Amino acid sequence: MNRENVFVTPEEMAQQRSFTQRLLRRNSARTAENGYVPKALVDCYGCQQNEADAEAIRGILAASGYAVAADEHEADVIIINTCAIREHAEARVLGNIGALSHEKRRRPELIIGVCGCMPQQPQMARKLKMSFPYVDIVFGTHALWKLPQLLWEAVSEHKRVFDVEDSAGRIAEGLPVQRKEKDKAWVSIMYGCNNFCTYCIVPYVRGRERSRRPEDILNEIRGLVAEGYRDFTLLGQNVNSYDGGDCDFPTLLERICAIEGDFTVRFMTSHPKDATKRLFDVIAANPKCARGLHLPVQCGSDRILKAMNRRYTVEQYLELIDYARAHIPGLCITSDIIVGFPGETEEDFQGTLDLVERVRFDSLFTFIYSPRTGTPAATMEDPATHEEKQNRFDRLLAAQNRISQEIHASYIGKVVEVFIDGGGRAAGYTLSGRTDGGRLVHTVGDESLRGTKVRVRVEKGSTYALFGSIVNE
Repeated sequence: MNRENVFVTPEEMAQQRSFTQRLLRRNSARTAENGYVPKALVDCYGCQQNEADAEAIRGILAASGYAVAADEHEADVIIINTCAIREHAEARVLGNIGALSHEKRRRPELIIGVCGCMPQQPQMARKLKMSFPYVDIVFGTHALWKLPQLLWEAVSEHKRVFDVEDSAGRIAEGLPVQRKEKDKAWVSIMYGCNNFCTYCIVPYVRGRERSRRPEDILNEIRGLVAEGYRDFTLLGQNVNSYDGGDCDFPTLLERICAIEGDFTVRFMTSHPKDATKRLFDVIAANPKCARGLHLPVQCGSDRILKAMNRRYTVEQYLELIDYARAHIPGLCITSDIIVGFPGETEEDFQGTLDLVERVRFDSLFTFIYSPRTGTPAATMEDPATHEEKQNRFDRLLAAQNRISQEIHASYIGKVVEVFIDGGGRAAGYTLSGRTDGGRLVHTVGDESLRGTKVRVRVEKGSTYALFGSIVNE
């Protein structure tokens, strides 16, 4: 926050609004002339921050006069918001971009844009420029706020537009947002990362840590509460390193919980080195804080944690878990684990299995290590075979699935409070939602219950969810 240029200036934002108005007039004129309403499609991949960015992209497009397209065949503008965290994600995106070449040949006036983390990498920006000549707009994570100008140049001047500047990144306040949900909302509180874990591309594509002003965050949440939103997830690449001047993350949580209204606040993703006992005390003292904690451990070997540049030990991680559980009754804990980091031995992996058995996570997000060009780990010696890594991954998954099944079986017969946030996602069930701790629950009820909290008696549990009936008394 000590950087002088951490915020996009009001003058720059005003200039972008002027481009939005130009696009709106152009699209409105087209509608007035022949009754046709231009349409846009946003295709998003990756993490929750990408989803939040996609909501801003949709907001900009809506403000520019574009309706929502049902698919790529009726879209006048297609924006693909990409992820670079793993090789598989990039390959999938490139395949989908390639498939759009047929639509571009059929309709040369179609505008195709690619944005997000992938083009923020220099080698990927070059690939998009040279190998995908039908892509009209390419911009990185730092240029999202300039989309009105980039889109205007593409549609009015019929030229390819690139903005993939390598920078520390800035914060743009006041972007229009078109949210996918009516009851729950993503709220970004900070951007970027300063940790430089050796396997991770995020600091290179998302820039340095920069935090929004606390008053801007509080005003956004007050407005959302007034609109009827009841479930908020605070987002940041390292959310608990938030630095709002005299307002750190626990203080921000306290101020959010002091806002009037009936709502729940969650956050992700936390880094263990910045998770503090005070943070857990604030969660315990505030009923509006969800009883859910996502605290990525990545592995259970101190040697590998050091090679990953994670800056904590297994013992320190376990101390955090023990303190959090002791002070927050009913806490649900989830985590991330990478299998097959360069140099991982069977002994290192056994340490991971031991940690999983010790903690008994409610669920895990598990990955086989994927080298990312430009990160230190990509150049490390990696003698383990793919078969060895797959075997370890399968054993980890089996252990966690057993633990999750055992935890869910212990809920049978109990009554849990569930925030209904969606339609049925399991056969025979019409509604789905999550407990305060984030546990997925399927039940049966009327659509009118969406956006409300109900009590559900658990009748069965699977590896991934609970199933039950609404208790009406």
